Amino acid sequence: MPVSQNDIHWTEIVFGGATFIVLTAYHFFWIYQVRRSPFQTYMGITKHLRHIWVKSIIADKRDILSVQTLRNWVMGSSFLASTAMILGLGILSFVFRPDHLSEIPFDLTQMFSRMKTLFMVKLMFLMIHFFFAFFSFTLSIRYMNQVNFMINVPASDCEPVLTPEFIAHSLDIGMMHYTLGMRAYYLSVVVTLWLFGPVWMFLGSLVMVFVLYKLDHCCTADYSGGTCELKPFDGK
Repeated sequence: MPVSQNDIHWTEIVFGGATFIVLTAYHFFWIYQVRRSPFQTYMGITKHLRHIWVKSIIADKRDILSVQTLRNWVMGSSFLASTAMILGLGILSFVFRPDHLSEIPFDLTQMFSRMKTLFMVKLMFLMIHFFFAFFSFTLSIRYMNQVNFMINVPASDCEPVLTPEFIAHSLDIGMMHYTLGMRAYYLSVVVTLWLFGPVWMFLGSLVMVFVLYKLDHCCTADYSGGTCELKPFDGK
């Protein structure tokens, strides 16, 4: 039985499912590594160092350094959020052109019925990636600004909540949203390759997993026996 050009090809299903399994399996492995062996991942090491940084800033009262450091993160997040919004709105304007409205799968049961409809679904997935990145970076800015205020509040018994641990935890949440935003940027490359075909998407996912593994993992570092004694800065 001949297959119409408008029908979904089997490679879309096979390689699409394989790509989803590869990326999902890697991220479950990454999360497992962060929880089980955090000091073998850059996320675990940077989290540990951020807690030390917060304690040192509070102990030494280096207000200007904290403001400048957090300002740099806010500027980076703001630029990436703006870029993601521009890309997302650009794709949105293309999808909702008058000549494309008939191809938009408003009925979810028809999403994978035709190749033209599937192409619009691919664009919508790409748009969702950029909108997700936008919200992640804006949430990162929100937490960075909160930390900027909290870390400069003088230590006082009247504010028992503002402990270094609480401030470091807020900073960790902000950095987690920053990481999620960057992850959306990385995965948007795979979705972009999907526009050229499912085989390209699958090959791109394999390369992306290799790149992400190099970015997420580092050489084995043993911090279990490390100690850090913070002393007030005497200005000398």
